Amino acid sequence: QLQVVESGGGLVQPGESLRLSCAASGVILAYYHIGWFRQVPGKEREGVSCLTTSDGKNYADSVDGRFTVSRDLVKNTVSLQMNSLKPEDAGVYYCAAVDRCWPIAALPVQFDNWGPGTQVTVFS
Repeated sequence: QLQVVESGGGLVQPGESLRLSCAASGVILAYYHIGWFRQVPGKEREGVSCLTTSDGKNYADSVDGRFTVSRDLVKNTVSLQMNSLKPEDAGVYYCAAVDRCWPIAALPVQFDNWGPGTQVTVFS
């Protein structure tokens, strides 16, 4: 199974940026479609962005135009650049291998072994 670790979260003000990273050891992330998910207390994880093995990208409407997902083949990571952050972007962000990158609201996770996630807090 693919085991991932997320990093890069933090505490920012509205309008600021963060760059999240998804890393894995022992496997090549480029072989997998990778989804980014957000979870807030009391709600299920929801898909935010997704990157296919052929560099196709999908985004939730709420982040489209502000977030950019990309892959670094050398570092073996998948990043989520989050710009113009809003309070509603806050939550714990997770990455995971998915079977496909649609529908974005219900990305089918390939392995049910989530990483620790990384907390994003946006405060005024």
